[in-house]
Amino acid sequence: MSELKKYQLGFDVWGLVLFLAVMAPNFIWFAVPAPNDVLRTESVTPAVDMVASVCQVMLVACLCFVVRKERRRFRLSALVIATLVCLAVYYAGWVLYWCGIADWWVILMLTVPPCAAFILFEADRGNLPALVFASLFTVCHLIFGILNFMI
Repeated sequence: MSELKKYQLGFDVWGLVLFLAVMAPNFIWFAVPAPNDVLRTESVTPAVDMVASVCQVMLVACLCFVVRKERRRFRLSALVIATLVCLAVYYAGWVLYWCGIADWWVILMLTVPPCAAFILFEADRGNLPALVFASLFTVCHLIFGILNFMI
């Protein structure tokens, strides 16, 4: 419990920026379906999806509104650069998906890099609550991707 005393409610604008950067392709996808849009099929993992949704909401809440009391200023560190690389791979996955490629490796590009981006960013920011929910969301997101599109 003493670990939680290191945090307070606040606002991390960079957390919001990361969330919006990850969600931007999803917003486009809602409006502009891909040619081979396998992501619009019904999920075979509804219970996992529900847990993932709860973890995602908690992740975003912690990402944006929980901050370390002694946080340092945002800087371009190795972890932030790795976060940006994950975003680039994720965007490349979306480009391939909109080009009609929906192979297992493209689905992995849409699953792993955004989760890794959250984990790397929160490791850099020292935000343990968000890191916990990002890790739980990652497990659920991988289960969803594997069971729905790779097996």
